[in-house]
Amino acid sequence: MLAVLGLLTTFLSFLYFTAPSIRKFFAGGVCRSNVQLPGKVVVITGANTGIGKETARELARRGARVYIACRDVLKGESAASEIRADTKNSQVLVRKLDLSDTKSIRAFAEGFLAEEKHLHILINNAGVMMCPYSKTADGFESHLGVNHLGHFLLTHLLLERLKESTPARVVNLSSVVHHAGKIHFHDLQSEKYYSRSLAYCHSKLANVLFTRELAKRLQGTGVTTYAVHPGIVSSELVRHSFLLCLLWRIFSPFIKSAWEGAQTSLHCALAEGLEPLSGKYFSDCKKAWVSPKSRDNKTAERLWNVSCELLGIQWQ
Repeated sequence: MLAVLGLLTTFLSFLYFTAPSIRKFFAGGVCRSNVQLPGKVVVITGANTGIGKETARELARRGARVYIACRDVLKGESAASEIRADTKNSQVLVRKLDLSDTKSIRAFAEGFLAEEKHLHILINNAGVMMCPYSKTADGFESHLGVNHLGHFLLTHLLLERLKESTPARVVNLSSVVHHAGKIHFHDLQSEKYYSRSLAYCHSKLANVLFTRELAKRLQGTGVTTYAVHPGIVSSELVRHSFLLCLLWRIFSPFIKSAWEGAQTSLHCALAEGLEPLSGKYFSDCKKAWVSPKSRDNKTAERLWNVSCELLGIQWQ
């Protein structure tokens, strides 16, 4: 017993003294772009907290007109007020967007298009993770509905404005867990079998497939798109899992801050010369390896067509 306690004490002491180095290693890449954004317009979903909020802060600091598109307008206004004070940029605006309701998505897009003549950067950042089984207002399983279909529809509705504002970019937040995902076309709404963790993985694979197919269809338009793994980040996203909340606390030295998690999104939104890599998947501010499933063009095209059918839209 004494030997075990001794080993445990030694291990904890080692972690304590090496924590700064470990923390630096897990922090990952940093966006090195110096691009400034005066006159540019940006929309970021879910930017009232976490990674999205830090992304909005940095883009506002560079002079962009930033729209925080979120479900909780009060939290959004609080975040916007903080960002305006921090960056001295008054052009940080909040608009209501509930990605679990296609009516809200259409209302947001209609209002934005009436308000803005340009859109240079769209960052599909919002998401849900490991929720108990539920369906959106339109009857979609929540992970699929919010993480994939909601952003699919939003991008569709804003795409012409992006094309009119070229060069423009679409950044889709995915995750490394897309490797564990699979698109079950026979049970997309998880009505036959549901796993909270796998449902999230499936939706993140859908994000990568969407990015791949979108890039193919946008060739020659001046609009490019990128999928992003932000890293393992300390955020509210894990709130539905007691186990993950506990693990995040225990292993906090290894987990990225929201600012660190925002770096790859910023890299894909800002880095010059990234256009030839449209459709690719990024982690730690560089192109990363993706699951073979996410390189399946037939699956990507089929998911695209099924998504259009579910949403009742036509998108060539």
